[in-house]
Amino acid sequence: MASHCCFSLLTPHNLKFRLWFLYNLFTVIGIVSGQLSSNFYGTSCPSALATIKSGVNTAVSKEARMGASLLRLHFHDCFVNGCDASVLLDDTSNFTGEKNAGPNANSLRGFGVIDTIKSQLESQCRGVVSCADIIAVAARDSVVALGGPSWTVQLGRRDSTTASLNAANSNLPGPGSSLSQLISSFSNKGFTTKEMVALSGSHTIGQARCTVFRARLYNETTINSSFAASVKANCPASGGDNNLSPLDTTSPTSFDNAYFKNLISQKGLMHSDQQLFSGGSTDSQVTAYSSNSGSFTTDFANAMVKMGNLSPLTGTSGQIRTSCGKVN
Repeated sequence: MASHCCFSLLTPHNLKFRLWFLYNLFTVIGIVSGQLSSNFYGTSCPSALATIKSGVNTAVSKEARMGASLLRLHFHDCFVNGCDASVLLDDTSNFTGEKNAGPNANSLRGFGVIDTIKSQLESQCRGVVSCADIIAVAARDSVVALGGPSWTVQLGRRDSTTASLNAANSNLPGPGSSLSQLISSFSNKGFTTKEMVALSGSHTIGQARCTVFRARLYNETTINSSFAASVKANCPASGGDNNLSPLDTTSPTSFDNAYFKNLISQKGLMHSDQQLFSGGSTDSQVTAYSSNSGSFTTDFANAMVKMGNLSPLTGTSGQIRTSCGKVN
């Protein structure tokens, strides 16, 4: 009989209250276990966002290219096992990181900027702000510093204690990728073809090394002849592998939609760039972005939020690295 006493107390009002209580309890548990939020450091490190922004602005004002490098760092982090700062881990005698993977070796930059920001944050709020969050915020602030759109970065990522050289070699699309390979690479991470085109618009800033576009320059016919001639002056048929050329020759340090206009004029620097406008399924999207910069920047910002949400470590997973280049 005793077991029946409690049920007599479950009036409609009490039942509604208990359901409300359980709902809120599980909501709180969900947040604690690791949902990202825009104000994650609101009380634990209120100076975090301002410190990251200041560090990025200082770096970009010294070298505009650094903005593109920090944006690319975020992309190369998130596409390999999620946004977990694995890309920052240095090789050791018994650990192989991602820095020397084919898409990263001798081309990823900005590690020093992230380290400087991390050092400042450690002095302000020790062991609180993750390297993964620093990369995500730095990417947004870099775009803004070069005149591009802003977006709300969700925060609360934690840092991995592992990395994957193999995944870095296989997950990141290369400069020689075909359109179908690009679509597949992004689709594997949950992106639509339209989002892939929008994210490719990040090539409106930054530079590339001669070695990654030489084959297009000298072997392909889908390239503007005067554009090719001007680039060949800095990228000979042999030698000069590390000579740089802007991905967007029109406005290389401004985040705008000139990249798409260049593609229509067959002035894509890399093979993978021009593939977006080569008689394929993405031609119409390139045309749309070339004539509507607002549409491009809105779609780009939304796609960046989505990219920042790729498989983050949250809750008690991973750790907050004290130094971004090594595990604690």
